[in-house]
Amino acid sequence: MTKRKMYFRMITASLSRRRSRMLVALLAVAVGATILSGLVTIYYDVPRQMGAQFRNYGANMVFISSGADEKLEMKDVEEGVSFIDSKSLVGVAPYKYETVRIHEQPIVAAGTDITQAKATSPYWKVNGKWPEITGDVLVGKAVAEKLNLSGGDSVNVTYSEGEDENVDDLNLGFDMKVSGILETGGSEEDYIYMSMEDMEGLAGEGSLDVVELSISASRDELKKYEEVISSNVSAIEPRLVKRVTQSESTVLTKLQGLVFLVTAVVLVLTMICVTTTMTAVVTERRKEIGLRKALGASDKSIIREFMGEGLLLGGIGGAIGVVLGYLFAQFVSMNVFAGSISFVPLMIPITIGISVLVTGLACILPVRSATDIDPAIVLKGE
Repeated sequence: MTKRKMYFRMITASLSRRRSRMLVALLAVAVGATILSGLVTIYYDVPRQMGAQFRNYGANMVFISSGADEKLEMKDVEEGVSFIDSKSLVGVAPYKYETVRIHEQPIVAAGTDITQAKATSPYWKVNGKWPEITGDVLVGKAVAEKLNLSGGDSVNVTYSEGEDENVDDLNLGFDMKVSGILETGGSEEDYIYMSMEDMEGLAGEGSLDVVELSISASRDELKKYEEVISSNVSAIEPRLVKRVTQSESTVLTKLQGLVFLVTAVVLVLTMICVTTTMTAVVTERRKEIGLRKALGASDKSIIREFMGEGLLLGGIGGAIGVVLGYLFAQFVSMNVFAGSISFVPLMIPITIGISVLVTGLACILPVRSATDIDPAIVLKGE
């Protein structure tokens, strides 16, 4: 039998003889490794999960014209969007605003890409349906109450280029159908929304007023996009929507800080538990250690045995923690973010390595006390 096999057999035999105590230590390591693996997995996946959640609160970047003499054209928007990773792009909604008349009342109308507006503004609540075909119009709640409109009503929408409110200057307009009533609790309720095709048919072709973009990216990535687009597309001035990006950054920083703090506390508690258990083991084996030293065993061999027991516990506990940690992270992700979390293979060596390191550090004090045992005193029964 080789020395390595003999050494491993000694360690496992020692652990099996003290199953109750070692089971407590193993459980502590496994719990610590589970929390470590689970929280670190969540820590790295939180930006993606939080980004997806914050996309429900609207756009985080807008394009506007870079100056009074510049017009915001769709070709410039497409050029600007080309600098953004397509995998990160949730939606791009262009808006063109014009003042129209409904029931002789001046109302601000917004022409947009309805599909993209749904993607960039998922928080919009529509009582009825989104516009699906040409001639459908989405009416803000404030406008609907002002004009006494409801879903399914037909309205005549007219437009005049000048500011003169003389009805003779208005074109014949379009008869449009109210597909739904928009509720947001914000200024969006003061407008009506129609497809860009309907707006161009009503007011003619023209430049855009603003483009809203929803991008799944961190604040730093958004700033890089802002700088690159500003440098390469002169007609566009990209701006971050600070109320969204700052909130996302603040929440993310605090959440990651909390995850780090909880992980550190759990690892410290794990270390304390292992230290206590190994100290109790050393106390129980004082006579055995004294006898071995009296027979010529070196401090080095005693250190190797106790450290081997601790490191083996750390390795087994870490391996258990990898599996339980992923299940824990998946449970938290499903209940908090309503989405699954991806497994990070790198967590296997990280979790096992840190578990072994923590148990190794936890064994230092008990091992030092084992080497300080005086065989003469112990064997005399003192």
